[in-house]
Amino acid sequence: MNTIERQLAELTKQCDPRLSVFDVEISNYADGQLELSGCALEQRQVDELPRLFPDLKVDTASIRILSRPNLPRLSVATNLTGLYEKPTFGMPLSSELYFGTELEVLDEEKNWVFTRQKDGYLGWVHKPYLTDASAEATHLVIAPSIELRSTPQAEGEIISRLVSGTGVIVESAQGAWSLVLANKKGWVQTAALRAIESIPASMEEKRKKILEDSARMIGVPYLWGGTSGNGIDCSGFARLLHRWVGIDLPRDADLQCQASRRVNEPFEIGDLFFFGEGDSNRDVTHVGISLGGWKMIHSSRGNNGVYVDDLREKEALKNIFMRAGSFLR
Repeated sequence: MNTIERQLAELTKQCDPRLSVFDVEISNYADGQLELSGCALEQRQVDELPRLFPDLKVDTASIRILSRPNLPRLSVATNLTGLYEKPTFGMPLSSELYFGTELEVLDEEKNWVFTRQKDGYLGWVHKPYLTDASAEATHLVIAPSIELRSTPQAEGEIISRLVSGTGVIVESAQGAWSLVLANKKGWVQTAALRAIESIPASMEEKRKKILEDSARMIGVPYLWGGTSGNGIDCSGFARLLHRWVGIDLPRDADLQCQASRRVNEPFEIGDLFFFGEGDSNRDVTHVGISLGGWKMIHSSRGNNGVYVDDLREKEALKNIFMRAGSFLR
């Protein structure tokens, strides 16, 4: 590998594939001329390349820039779908997307599209599971999973299921039931919904809701990349509890740690505990949510799901605890 290849490889290594793209290679190198091809997320990444090779005439015309003005937008049309690092179902889940999640389309390959979410998180989605951008939701599902029924009664035919965190549009109500528009139109129990306009504004009330909401998910199994009552990972759980109170968090634990405000004792409900397990190149690999003090709820492999632990009493957690942060202070 020559010097130029090493420099390009180092740039690729520095690029976090969850948030950026840099896949550039040499297409021709001769007589002081360097032609590069491939793709990058932003134009600024390409603009930096001639400065890296000041003794060469660098041609970057063949590098595709994925982030462009007026990108097409699609939204998830199924009740839940996967996000993947590559355009194939053969990859492990990177994350899951609820019905209605809006996506920018950066690239396309056969039946797959490479997408960017509002928080910048990237990944491939199966295009047949997407549709034109949908209207803004009026309510959120606050149960692990609920049945969507054909009539407003417990005996009504089940026509779909909606998972925790899904945004829906409520069209009407009848008794204890609401008619909602989601991946299909049907009736759900109103008690399983939270009106977005009723989400509390004060941090104190948000903490109370997080305490109440956290119990809804106890026993939901652990799933790497999971975001719902079908199975959820640690950062997906922290993100869900904050979504229910109107706060958007980054997708992964290390990103949540970076974006949070660092806090110390005494810990309040909703503060986040961050851990480093030592089996990853990421500094932070796990996150839990304080229930007040050192008692926390989290989705973990050790418990195989969402359960409560006391950080002072569990050595396995105490030994890998790193720091605490918050989005509620």
